[in-house]
Amino acid sequence: MSKLNGLFVTGTDTEVGKTLVSGALILKLRELGIKAIGFKPVVAGTYLDSEGLTQNEDIETLRLASNLGPLKLSLCPYVVDQPAAPHLVAKHQGLKLEMRVITEAFQEVQKQADCVVVEGAGGLLIPLNENEDLSDFAQAIDLPVILAVGMKLGCINHALLTYEALKARNLRISGWVANTLSTEMPLLQENLQTLQARMGIPFLGLIPTLPKELQKAINSPYSIEALIFAAKHIQLPKQ
Repeated sequence: MSKLNGLFVTGTDTEVGKTLVSGALILKLRELGIKAIGFKPVVAGTYLDSEGLTQNEDIETLRLASNLGPLKLSLCPYVVDQPAAPHLVAKHQGLKLEMRVITEAFQEVQKQADCVVVEGAGGLLIPLNENEDLSDFAQAIDLPVILAVGMKLGCINHALLTYEALKARNLRISGWVANTLSTEMPLLQENLQTLQARMGIPFLGLIPTLPKELQKAINSPYSIEALIFAAKHIQLPKQ
């Protein structure tokens, strides 16, 4: 594989496995001796950990996968408390999500890494502010895109719509990953075959339902064991 300086992981929706896929990709890159670090432009939803610190489970998963200790390097410039559309929560809190701030934070992480795995927030077209959405950030950083598809009823339509949106914005699509979620959907293999045929981009693997002991608890990051499990079922894109 030629030098890869980053990946952008987007998803068909929220709660489809972007964080699991991003963490697994980071682990696979680090296995190759590549210093991969995660980044997220904005997160919505926080909790207090056992020490009373405000945390976000996505950021902490990326931090764990990136082998970074607490408070070592900021992986996300905007953290808002309520788990809802980030631009709406930010507006409610009197904040404006600015592309310049997000891009500069990404560049700071780039300085510390060989490869940055950027996990999107929600879906590709989630607004950042009145004029820009997440696809604008994806275009600005111009990294190859990995599409995470949560395998559930409706996933074919959601995946194809996202695929069309990526192509319309001339974003480079390196492949897609299927995530089985907590319950395996009916006709799983047939759905996979339909998506493979209709998207025509590299299929990088199917993450099975995590074993019960590896499933993520509420208000906590994925365990390193869960990320290792996921990493075993996917492959890195070819460059």
